[in-house]
Amino acid sequence: MENTINFNLNEMGSLDIASMHKVIDAYQDIPSSDKYIMYEGTGFNTSSGYVYIALENGVTICSCFNHSVEYLVTDYDTGEEQFFDTYVEALANTYTIEELENINK
Repeated sequence: MENTINFNLNEMGSLDIASMHKVIDAYQDIPSSDKYIMYEGTGFNTSSGYVYIALENGVTICSCFNHSVEYLVTDYDTGEEQFFDTYVEALANTYTIEELENINK
């Protein structure tokens, strides 16, 4: 588990840096038990403009062009991406139906 936040400011513009601050602030607001960052899980996507922190639990905290933070969940089998307004909504969508049934037991 890696827990290093690292952004290359040399490739980011002022709006990207503002997004970076929003993403870091959102990261600080999640429960400490969820703050495990994927290896090389922070960065800036020059193609999409998203600044992100990818968590090991399957949720990615992201923002682009100084817009509000979004929480991204990717289905790695299909490549489908879903964006959520809250961390709780995104986290709920990382579990399979079977996992949710086991949690509720």
